[in-house]
Amino acid sequence: MGMTIAQKILAKAAGKDHVNVGELVVCRVDFCLANDITAPIAIKEFEKLGVDVFDKERIALVPDHFTPNKDIKAAEQCKLVREFARKYNIKYYFEQGKCGIEHVLLPEEGLALPGEVIIGADSHTCTYGALGAFATGVGSTDMAYAWATGEVWFRVPSTIKFYYYGKRKKWVTSKDYILYVIGKIGVDGALYKVMEHTGPAIEELSMDERFTISNMAIEAGAKAGIIPPDEKTLEYVKFRAKRPYTVFTSDEDAPYDDVIEIDVSKIDPIVACPHLPSNVKPAKDLTDITIDQVVIGSCTNGRIEDLRLAAKILKGKKVHPYVRCLIFPGTWNVYKQAKEEGLLDIFLEANCVICPPTCGPCLGGHMGVLASGERAVATTNRNFRGRMGHPDSEVYLASPAVAAASAVLGRIADPEEVAGK
Repeated sequence: MGMTIAQKILAKAAGKDHVNVGELVVCRVDFCLANDITAPIAIKEFEKLGVDVFDKERIALVPDHFTPNKDIKAAEQCKLVREFARKYNIKYYFEQGKCGIEHVLLPEEGLALPGEVIIGADSHTCTYGALGAFATGVGSTDMAYAWATGEVWFRVPSTIKFYYYGKRKKWVTSKDYILYVIGKIGVDGALYKVMEHTGPAIEELSMDERFTISNMAIEAGAKAGIIPPDEKTLEYVKFRAKRPYTVFTSDEDAPYDDVIEIDVSKIDPIVACPHLPSNVKPAKDLTDITIDQVVIGSCTNGRIEDLRLAAKILKGKKVHPYVRCLIFPGTWNVYKQAKEEGLLDIFLEANCVICPPTCGPCLGGHMGVLASGERAVATTNRNFRGRMGHPDSEVYLASPAVAAASAVLGRIADPEEVAGK
Protein backbone atom coordinates (compact mmCIF):
# COMPACT_ATOMS: atom_id res chain seq x y z
CA MET A 1 0.00 0.00 0.00
CA GLY A 2 1.29 3.42 -0.98
CA MET A 3 1.20 6.61 1.04
CA THR A 4 -0.51 9.96 0.73
CA ILE A 5 1.53 13.14 0.53
CA ALA A 6 0.77 13.74 4.23
CA GLN A 7 2.03 10.29 5.22
CA LYS A 8 5.22 10.77 3.21
CA ILE A 9 5.98 14.11 4.84
CA LEU A 10 5.39 12.75 8.33
CA ALA A 11 7.43 9.61 7.58
CA LYS A 12 10.42 11.68 6.51
CA ALA A 13 10.12 13.93 9.57
CA ALA A 14 9.90 10.87 11.83
CA GLY A 15 12.91 9.20 10.22
CA LYS A 16 10.83 6.29 8.91
CA ASP A 17 10.29 4.65 5.55
CA HIS A 18 6.56 4.28 6.08
CA VAL A 19 3.89 5.44 8.52
CA ASN A 20 0.35 4.16 8.85
CA VAL A 21 -2.85 6.07 9.53
CA GLY A 22 -3.44 6.18 13.29
CA GLU A 23 0.22 5.63 14.17
CA LEU A 24 1.77 7.90 16.79
CA VAL A 25 4.97 9.53 15.54
CA VAL A 26 7.48 12.03 16.87
CA CYS A 27 8.49 14.36 14.05
CA ARG A 28 11.31 16.79 13.56
CA VAL A 29 9.90 20.26 13.00
CA ASP A 30 11.08 22.18 9.95
CA PHE A 31 9.62 25.50 11.03
CA CYS A 32 7.42 26.92 13.76
CA LEU A 33 5.71 30.23 14.36
CA ALA A 34 3.72 32.13 16.93
CA ASN A 35 2.08 35.53 17.17
CA ASP A 36 1.50 38.25 19.73
CA ILE A 37 -1.45 36.38 21.30
CA THR A 38 -0.08 32.84 21.39
CA ALA A 39 3.67 33.41 21.80
CA PRO A 40 3.50 34.96 25.31
CA ILE A 41 1.95 31.77 26.72
CA ALA A 42 4.60 29.65 25.02
CA ILE A 43 7.35 31.98 26.22
CA LYS A 44 6.29 31.66 29.86
CA GLU A 45 6.28 27.87 29.62
CA PHE A 46 9.56 27.76 27.70
CA GLU A 47 11.36 29.90 30.24
CA LYS A 48 10.58 27.32 32.94
CA LEU A 49 12.74 24.79 31.08
CA GLY A 50 15.99 26.74 31.35
CA VAL A 51 17.22 25.75 27.88
CA ASP A 52 18.10 27.48 24.62
CA VAL A 53 15.89 27.32 21.52
CA PHE A 54 16.56 24.37 19.23
CA ASP A 55 17.33 26.51 16.17
CA LYS A 56 17.30 30.30 15.96
CA GLU A 57 16.58 30.17 12.20
CA ARG A 58 13.54 27.88 12.32
CA ILE A 59 11.32 30.03 14.51
CA ALA A 60 9.22 33.00 13.44
CA LEU A 61 7.58 35.47 15.79
CA VAL A 62 4.97 37.60 14.07
CA PRO A 63 3.07 40.26 16.08
CA ASP A 64 0.07 40.60 13.78
CA HIS A 65 -3.15 40.24 15.79
CA PHE A 66 -3.41 43.32 18.03
CA THR A 67 -0.86 45.46 16.21
CA PRO A 68 -0.32 48.32 15.87
CA ASN A 69 -0.81 47.96 19.63
CA LYS A 70 -4.48 48.59 20.34
CA ASP A 71 -4.16 49.06 24.11
CA ILE A 72 -1.81 48.60 27.06
CA LYS A 73 -2.38 44.84 27.29
CA ALA A 74 -1.56 44.43 23.62
CA ALA A 75 1.58 46.54 24.05
CA GLU A 76 2.72 44.37 26.97
CA GLN A 77 2.15 41.19 24.92
CA CYS A 78 4.22 42.54 22.06
CA LYS A 79 6.94 43.73 24.40
CA LEU A 80 7.26 40.23 25.85
CA VAL A 81 7.60 38.72 22.37
CA ARG A 82 10.10 41.37 21.29
CA GLU A 83 12.30 40.83 24.36
CA PHE A 84 12.20 37.06 23.93
CA ALA A 85 13.31 37.41 20.30
CA ARG A 86 16.25 39.60 21.36
CA LYS A 87 17.23 37.36 24.28
CA TYR A 88 17.45 34.23 22.11
CA ASN A 89 18.56 36.01 18.92
CA ILE A 90 15.57 34.73 16.92
CA LYS A 91 16.37 35.50 13.29
CA TYR A 92 12.81 35.79 12.01
CA TYR A 93 11.21 38.25 14.38
CA PHE A 94 9.14 40.70 12.32
CA GLU A 95 8.76 44.14 13.84
CA GLN A 96 5.90 46.43 12.91
CA GLY A 97 6.73 48.09 9.62
CA LYS A 98 8.24 44.82 8.36
CA CYS A 99 5.48 42.63 9.67
CA GLY A 100 2.22 41.49 8.14
CA ILE A 101 -0.46 38.87 8.61
CA GLU A 102 1.60 35.80 9.48
CA HIS A 103 0.07 33.38 6.97
CA VAL A 104 0.55 35.82 4.12
CA LEU A 105 3.99 36.87 5.31
CA LEU A 106 5.80 33.55 5.79
CA PRO A 107 5.24 32.11 2.28
CA GLU A 108 6.15 35.51 0.85
CA GLU A 109 9.40 35.39 2.83
CA GLY A 110 10.25 31.84 1.73
CA LEU A 111 9.90 30.46 5.25
CA ALA A 112 7.20 27.89 4.46
CA LEU A 113 8.23 25.29 1.89
CA PRO A 114 7.09 22.08 0.20
CA GLY A 115 7.52 18.79 2.02
CA GLU A 116 8.00 20.37 5.43
CA VAL A 117 6.40 19.85 8.82
CA ILE A 118 5.35 23.33 9.91
CA ILE A 119 3.58 24.05 13.18
CA GLY A 120 2.12 27.31 14.34
CA ALA A 121 0.42 28.49 17.49
CA ASP A 122 -2.46 29.61 15.29
CA SER A 123 -5.12 27.42 13.75
CA HIS A 124 -4.74 28.86 10.24
CA THR A 125 -1.19 27.57 9.94
CA CYS A 126 -2.82 25.05 7.60
CA THR A 127 -2.49 27.79 4.93
CA TYR A 128 1.00 26.52 4.02
CA GLY A 129 -0.49 23.27 2.77
CA ALA A 130 -0.95 25.17 -0.50
CA LEU A 131 2.81 24.71 -0.94
CA GLY A 132 2.65 20.96 -0.40
CA ALA A 133 3.64 21.12 3.28
CA PHE A 134 2.11 19.38 6.28
CA ALA A 135 1.20 22.53 8.18
CA THR A 136 -1.02 22.60 11.24
CA GLY A 137 -1.90 24.57 14.33
CA VAL A 138 -0.80 23.53 17.82
CA GLY A 139 -1.27 24.81 21.34
CA SER A 140 1.15 27.22 22.98
CA THR A 141 2.54 24.57 25.35
CA ASP A 142 3.27 22.28 22.38
CA MET A 143 5.03 25.25 20.82
CA ALA A 144 7.19 25.73 23.93
CA TYR A 145 8.22 22.06 23.74
CA ALA A 146 9.01 22.41 20.03
CA TRP A 147 11.18 25.48 20.69
CA ALA A 148 13.15 23.44 23.21
CA THR A 149 13.45 20.13 21.35
CA GLY A 150 12.66 20.78 17.69
CA GLU A 151 10.09 17.98 17.86
CA VAL A 152 6.34 17.50 17.94
CA TRP A 153 4.14 14.40 18.05
CA PHE A 154 1.21 13.51 15.82
CA ARG A 155 -1.28 10.75 15.31
CA VAL A 156 -0.97 10.19 11.56
CA PRO A 157 -4.26 11.46 10.09
CA SER A 158 -6.25 9.84 7.32
CA THR A 159 -6.96 11.79 4.12
CA ILE A 160 -10.01 12.81 2.11
CA LYS A 161 -9.25 13.54 -1.53
CA PHE A 162 -11.21 16.36 -3.20
CA TYR A 163 -11.07 16.27 -6.99
CA TYR A 164 -12.11 19.52 -8.71
CA TYR A 165 -12.99 19.69 -12.39
CA GLY A 166 -14.97 21.84 -14.82
CA LYS A 167 -14.83 25.46 -15.93
CA ARG A 168 -15.71 28.06 -13.33
CA LYS A 169 -18.11 30.91 -13.95
CA LYS A 170 -17.04 34.53 -14.06
CA TRP A 171 -16.61 36.05 -10.58
CA VAL A 172 -16.31 32.62 -8.95
CA THR A 173 -13.12 32.34 -6.89
CA SER A 174 -11.27 29.78 -4.83
CA LYS A 175 -13.02 31.24 -1.77
CA ASP A 176 -16.27 30.05 -3.32
CA TYR A 177 -14.73 26.60 -3.88
CA ILE A 178 -13.79 26.12 -0.24
CA LEU A 179 -17.04 27.59 1.10
CA TYR A 180 -18.92 25.21 -1.20
CA VAL A 181 -16.92 22.24 0.12
CA ILE A 182 -17.41 23.23 3.76
CA GLY A 183 -21.12 23.63 3.08
CA LYS A 184 -21.13 20.15 1.56
CA ILE A 185 -19.25 18.27 4.33
CA GLY A 186 -19.89 20.48 7.38
CA VAL A 187 -17.58 22.11 9.91
CA ASP A 188 -16.60 18.70 11.29
CA GLY A 189 -16.64 16.87 7.97
CA ALA A 190 -12.87 16.45 7.92
CA LEU A 191 -12.24 16.26 11.66
CA TYR A 192 -8.56 15.40 12.28
CA LYS A 193 -8.17 14.44 8.65
CA VAL A 194 -6.13 15.86 5.79
CA MET A 195 -8.02 17.56 2.98
CA GLU A 196 -6.04 16.89 -0.21
CA HIS A 197 -7.20 19.18 -3.03
CA THR A 198 -6.46 17.96 -6.55
CA GLY A 199 -7.76 18.01 -10.11
CA PRO A 200 -7.58 20.26 -13.18
CA ALA A 201 -9.64 23.04 -11.58
CA ILE A 202 -7.08 23.22 -8.75
CA GLU A 203 -4.11 23.08 -11.11
CA GLU A 204 -5.34 26.16 -12.96
CA LEU A 205 -5.47 28.23 -9.76
CA SER A 206 -2.74 30.72 -8.95
CA MET A 207 -0.77 30.39 -5.71
CA ASP A 208 -2.73 33.24 -4.14
CA GLU A 209 -5.94 31.34 -4.84
CA ARG A 210 -4.51 28.09 -3.51
CA PHE A 211 -3.54 29.69 -0.20
CA THR A 212 -7.19 30.65 0.29
CA ILE A 213 -8.33 27.04 -0.09
CA SER A 214 -5.74 25.58 2.30
CA ASN A 215 -6.33 28.40 4.78
CA MET A 216 -9.88 27.26 5.51
CA ALA A 217 -9.15 23.54 6.04
CA ILE A 218 -9.52 24.13 9.77
CA GLU A 219 -13.06 25.43 9.18
CA ALA A 220 -13.95 21.86 8.17
CA GLY A 221 -12.18 20.49 11.26
CA ALA A 222 -9.18 19.29 9.24
CA LYS A 223 -5.69 18.77 10.59
CA ALA A 224 -4.18 19.99 7.32
CA GLY A 225 -5.23 21.10 3.84
CA ILE A 226 -2.69 20.07 1.21
CA ILE A 227 -2.40 20.88 -2.48
CA PRO A 228 0.21 18.71 -4.24
CA PRO A 229 3.14 20.79 -5.55
CA ASP A 230 3.41 21.44 -9.28
CA GLU A 231 5.32 23.81 -11.56
CA LYS A 232 3.43 26.82 -10.20
CA THR A 233 4.45 25.86 -6.67
CA LEU A 234 8.09 25.44 -7.60
CA GLU A 235 8.12 28.72 -9.52
CA TYR A 236 6.68 30.47 -6.45
CA VAL A 237 9.31 29.13 -4.04
CA LYS A 238 12.28 29.18 -6.44
CA PHE A 239 13.52 32.66 -5.60
CA ARG A 240 12.08 32.78 -2.09
CA ALA A 241 13.21 29.58 -0.36
CA LYS A 242 15.45 30.19 2.64
CA ARG A 243 16.49 26.51 2.91
CA PRO A 244 16.44 23.26 0.91
CA TYR A 245 13.15 21.39 0.59
CA THR A 246 11.73 18.11 -0.72
CA VAL A 247 8.71 17.68 -2.98
CA PHE A 248 6.27 14.85 -2.27
CA THR A 249 3.15 13.64 -4.07
CA SER A 250 0.66 10.92 -3.21
CA ASP A 251 1.05 7.41 -4.59
CA GLU A 252 -1.58 6.09 -6.99
CA ASP A 253 -2.52 3.39 -4.48
CA ALA A 254 -2.49 5.76 -1.51
CA PRO A 255 -5.25 5.08 1.06
CA TYR A 256 -8.09 7.63 1.18
CA ASP A 257 -11.06 7.72 3.50
CA ASP A 258 -13.13 9.09 0.65
CA VAL A 259 -12.82 10.74 -2.77
CA ILE A 260 -15.22 13.63 -3.34
CA GLU A 261 -15.63 15.12 -6.81
CA ILE A 262 -16.49 18.81 -7.23
CA ASP A 263 -17.78 20.21 -10.54
CA VAL A 264 -16.80 23.88 -10.21
CA SER A 265 -19.02 24.86 -13.14
CA LYS A 266 -21.98 24.38 -10.78
CA ILE A 267 -20.64 26.80 -8.16
CA ASP A 268 -21.97 30.36 -7.97
CA PRO A 269 -20.53 33.21 -5.87
CA ILE A 270 -21.23 31.99 -2.34
CA VAL A 271 -21.84 33.56 1.06
CA ALA A 272 -21.53 31.76 4.40
CA CYS A 273 -24.30 33.11 6.62
CA PRO A 274 -24.17 33.40 10.41
CA HIS A 275 -23.08 31.70 12.46
CA LEU A 276 -21.15 28.88 10.74
CA PRO A 277 -18.84 28.70 7.70
CA SER A 278 -20.96 25.75 6.53
CA ASN A 279 -24.19 27.79 6.38
CA VAL A 280 -23.71 28.65 2.72
CA LYS A 281 -26.08 30.14 0.16
CA PRO A 282 -25.62 31.74 -3.27
CA ALA A 283 -25.06 35.49 -3.00
CA LYS A 284 -27.89 36.06 -5.48
CA ASP A 285 -30.34 34.58 -2.94
CA LEU A 286 -29.35 37.01 -0.17
CA THR A 287 -29.76 40.40 -1.85
CA ASP A 288 -32.37 41.53 0.67
CA ILE A 289 -29.82 41.59 3.53
CA THR A 290 -28.50 45.09 4.22
CA ILE A 291 -25.05 45.54 5.74
CA ASP A 292 -23.06 48.05 7.79
CA GLN A 293 -19.45 47.04 7.09
CA VAL A 294 -17.23 45.26 4.59
CA VAL A 295 -13.81 43.85 5.44
CA ILE A 296 -11.46 42.90 2.60
CA GLY A 297 -8.22 41.27 3.76
CA SER A 298 -7.10 38.69 6.38
CA CYS A 299 -4.92 35.59 6.03
CA THR A 300 -7.64 34.17 3.78
CA ASN A 301 -7.96 36.95 1.21
CA GLY A 302 -5.36 39.65 1.85
CA ARG A 303 -3.04 38.94 -1.06
CA ILE A 304 -2.41 41.10 -4.11
CA GLU A 305 -4.80 39.17 -6.38
CA ASP A 306 -7.56 39.63 -3.79
CA LEU A 307 -7.01 43.39 -3.79
CA ARG A 308 -6.92 43.48 -7.58
CA LEU A 309 -10.28 41.71 -7.72
CA ALA A 310 -11.83 44.09 -5.21
CA ALA A 311 -10.42 47.09 -7.09
CA LYS A 312 -11.86 45.76 -10.35
CA ILE A 313 -15.32 45.92 -8.80
CA LEU A 314 -14.82 49.24 -6.99
CA LYS A 315 -13.14 51.20 -9.79
CA GLY A 316 -15.15 54.30 -10.65
CA LYS A 317 -17.73 53.58 -7.95
CA LYS A 318 -18.42 54.68 -4.39
CA VAL A 319 -18.98 52.69 -1.23
CA HIS A 320 -22.62 52.98 -0.14
CA PRO A 321 -23.03 55.94 2.24
CA TYR A 322 -24.31 53.68 5.03
CA VAL A 323 -21.38 51.24 4.74
CA ARG A 324 -17.80 51.25 6.00
CA CYS A 325 -15.38 49.38 3.71
CA LEU A 326 -12.05 48.45 5.30
CA ILE A 327 -9.10 47.22 3.22
CA PHE A 328 -6.32 45.20 4.92
CA PRO A 329 -3.34 44.34 2.66
CA GLY A 330 -1.78 41.11 3.95
CA THR A 331 1.77 42.43 4.22
CA TRP A 332 3.71 45.62 3.59
CA ASN A 333 4.94 44.12 0.32
CA VAL A 334 1.33 43.60 -0.76
CA TYR A 335 0.57 47.16 0.40
CA LYS A 336 3.47 48.51 -1.64
CA GLN A 337 2.49 46.54 -4.73
CA ALA A 338 -1.10 47.72 -4.43
CA LYS A 339 0.20 51.27 -4.26
CA GLU A 340 2.39 50.81 -7.34
CA GLU A 341 -0.49 49.32 -9.32
CA GLY A 342 -2.82 52.18 -8.40
CA LEU A 343 -5.16 49.97 -6.39
CA LEU A 344 -4.93 52.16 -3.31
CA ASP A 345 -6.03 55.16 -5.39
CA ILE A 346 -9.08 53.21 -6.53
CA PHE A 347 -9.93 52.33 -2.93
CA LEU A 348 -9.47 55.90 -1.74
CA GLU A 349 -11.61 57.28 -4.55
CA ALA A 350 -14.30 54.78 -3.59
CA ASN A 351 -14.20 56.05 0.03
CA CYS A 352 -12.64 52.90 1.48
CA VAL A 353 -10.51 52.93 4.63
CA ILE A 354 -7.02 51.56 3.94
CA CYS A 355 -5.60 49.90 7.05
CA PRO A 356 -2.13 48.59 7.93
CA PRO A 357 -1.42 44.86 7.55
CA THR A 358 -3.02 43.36 10.66
CA CYS A 359 -5.55 40.71 11.62
CA GLY A 360 -7.62 43.54 13.10
CA PRO A 361 -11.37 42.88 13.04
CA CYS A 362 -11.15 39.23 11.91
CA LEU A 363 -11.02 38.10 15.54
CA GLY A 364 -12.90 41.06 16.94
CA GLY A 365 -9.58 42.66 17.81
CA HIS A 366 -9.55 46.24 16.58
CA MET A 367 -10.01 48.48 13.52
CA GLY A 368 -13.50 47.35 12.65
CA VAL A 369 -15.19 45.74 15.65
CA LEU A 370 -18.97 45.46 15.19
CA ALA A 371 -21.65 46.90 17.44
CA SER A 372 -24.88 45.18 18.47
CA GLY A 373 -27.11 44.42 15.50
CA GLU A 374 -24.52 45.35 12.87
CA ARG A 375 -23.81 43.14 9.88
CA ALA A 376 -20.55 42.71 7.98
CA VAL A 377 -19.56 41.00 4.76
CA ALA A 378 -15.98 39.84 5.25
CA THR A 379 -13.35 37.96 3.27
CA THR A 380 -12.19 36.42 6.54
CA ASN A 381 -12.57 32.76 7.56
CA ARG A 382 -14.90 32.59 10.57
CA ASN A 383 -18.34 33.91 11.32
CA PHE A 384 -19.05 32.42 14.74
CA ARG A 385 -21.28 34.42 17.05
CA GLY A 386 -19.33 37.39 18.39
CA ARG A 387 -16.32 36.66 16.20
CA MET A 388 -16.03 40.24 14.93
CA GLY A 389 -17.43 42.06 17.91
CA HIS A 390 -20.76 42.14 19.73
CA PRO A 391 -22.49 38.77 20.21
CA ASP A 392 -25.55 40.22 18.50
CA SER A 393 -23.64 41.24 15.37
CA GLU A 394 -23.50 39.11 12.21
CA VAL A 395 -20.67 38.18 9.85
CA TYR A 396 -21.21 36.91 6.30
CA LEU A 397 -18.16 35.28 4.70
CA ALA A 398 -17.52 35.88 1.01
CA SER A 399 -14.94 36.41 -1.71
CA PRO A 400 -13.38 39.82 -2.44
CA ALA A 401 -15.68 40.11 -5.46
CA VAL A 402 -18.86 39.62 -3.43
CA ALA A 403 -17.52 41.81 -0.62
CA ALA A 404 -16.68 44.71 -2.95
CA ALA A 405 -20.01 44.50 -4.77
CA SER A 406 -21.81 44.47 -1.42
CA ALA A 407 -19.90 47.56 -0.32
CA VAL A 408 -21.21 49.45 -3.35
CA LEU A 409 -24.86 48.42 -3.03
CA GLY A 410 -25.09 48.49 0.76
CA ARG A 411 -26.43 44.94 0.84
CA ILE A 412 -25.22 41.49 -0.03
CA ALA A 413 -24.71 41.51 -3.78
CA ASP A 414 -23.73 39.21 -6.61
CA PRO A 415 -20.75 40.77 -8.45
CA GLU A 416 -22.72 40.71 -11.72
CA GLU A 417 -25.05 43.36 -10.29
CA VAL A 418 -22.18 45.85 -10.10
CA ALA A 419 -19.63 44.72 -12.69
CA GLY A 420 -21.72 42.81 -15.22
CA LYS A 421 -21.45 39.30 -16.60
